[in-house]
Amino acid sequence: MTLFSGLLLLLAFFVSAAVCAGLLSDKSPLHILDYPNERSLHQQAIARTGGIAILTAIFIAWGMQIVFGNNSLPLSIPLATLLLGAVSLMDDRHNLSAALRFAIQIMLVIGLLMDQVAVTFNGLSLLLSGFALLWMINLYNFMDGMDGFAAGMSISGFGFMGWAGWIAGQEDFALVCWIIGSANLGFLLFNYPPARIFMGDSGSTTLGLLASALGLWGINQAFFPWWLPLMVFAPFIADASVTIARRLLRGEKIWQAHRSHYYQRLVQKGWGHRNTVLLEYVLMLACGSAAILLLLNPAWVAAGLVFCVLLFLLLGWFIDQYYGVF
Repeated sequence: MTLFSGLLLLLAFFVSAAVCAGLLSDKSPLHILDYPNERSLHQQAIARTGGIAILTAIFIAWGMQIVFGNNSLPLSIPLATLLLGAVSLMDDRHNLSAALRFAIQIMLVIGLLMDQVAVTFNGLSLLLSGFALLWMINLYNFMDGMDGFAAGMSISGFGFMGWAGWIAGQEDFALVCWIIGSANLGFLLFNYPPARIFMGDSGSTTLGLLASALGLWGINQAFFPWWLPLMVFAPFIADASVTIARRLLRGEKIWQAHRSHYYQRLVQKGWGHRNTVLLEYVLMLACGSAAILLLLNPAWVAAGLVFCVLLFLLLGWFIDQYYGVF
């Protein structure tokens, strides 16, 4: 890593932390409170605009990277991120309808696919890429319900995805990812249990978009194989996918607030935010480290992926057996 890269990572960290500190003031026009509801794991109103700090830090550092270094991302990725962040901030303020939010997400996804973020332009891969983008946008939002959780997943997931890009000799892509992780680290100073600020929809939805868009673009550019983004973000993908599948099978409305994710159940069953998120951090680091090991040892990929799936099935079974199925 060059000195310039290190300075950009420090810049992202300190800008994110500084903006978070400002947003905590009740005199800030962006001091929007998140009041507890049926989905919440917190008991009091907490500021919910930390996503603004994360995005501000990311775009300042990316701008410096473009001006003084190299950032070859398709323009559609930062543009879609900005637009989604603006819409999500409006949702944090005014509670937009689910139908309107989803329609806007679809339009942004179409724009990303038209800009060749998708793997290829044959029908099946285009459909799968579009689904992946929409799912990760909403998945990140579903999983942002515990102190320090989404920020920790972003630090780990983007950190390991950037490492994979660096192994492929793509230092500019690695820096793009690491800047996202560094901005989340600055935010985590204020979001680690007990949280003083949440990232809100302006943070969670945009991070979901970035995770899927950068993952798809990295696959498209042959920086890493298709399974790597799935593996580094597996703790989020596995929990959300299984939980939503169960709710669909029970005929529940998946867009309605609930507290049946695995991490939510652990918090409610006495683990608390800190113990649960520390357990999740271990799982994140294990998945990311395994992904890098498999990337460096391709002969182990099939066995490694099977082991990963079996591990998540075992963890899910254990939680269901000892803490019940919601």
